[in-house]
Amino acid sequence: MSAALVVVGGPSGVGKTTVGELLASALNVPFCDADDLHSAENITRMRAGVGLDDTARAPWLARVGGWLAEHQQEGGVVACSALAERYRETLLAAAPQVRFAMLRADVGELAARLEQRQGHFMAPELLGQQLALYEPPGSGEAAAEFDAGPDPRVTASRVSEWLAACQPSSCD
Repeated sequence: MSAALVVVGGPSGVGKTTVGELLASALNVPFCDADDLHSAENITRMRAGVGLDDTARAPWLARVGGWLAEHQQEGGVVACSALAERYRETLLAAAPQVRFAMLRADVGELAARLEQRQGHFMAPELLGQQLALYEPPGSGEAAAEFDAGPDPRVTASRVSEWLAACQPSSCD
């Protein structure tokens, strides 16, 4: 059996990178921040407060899917928004055993985190677009939602427990 292959998803500011790094460390698998796989054009757009459409996202999702496919045997954790079911389906097509741990927090908390964040290209004014795009995982998805509370270690632990308990074909 291959090691866990997980996407830690959710809107900007929810803590995907922090939780993903903690989870990868706990699982002893590689970590990838999907932000690092964006094109320069996408980064420029987001920095300017322009959201990405599906055409701009497609090559990025292909790169994320490629990373997942390359790590199917050893396992890995990717921090990637994966907001819409169609985006999760794209990643699942690249790596069929991937599971999605979708993080959530209230909009006020997300906005506060984005305002405090330094040096990131995601413009805080894009939060509303991300929240409008978000589709909670459906019952047929190998996915679950987790509260991204104040302690990312607790969140990572809960995701790890979920992964240990679920089978790739049924994780809800």
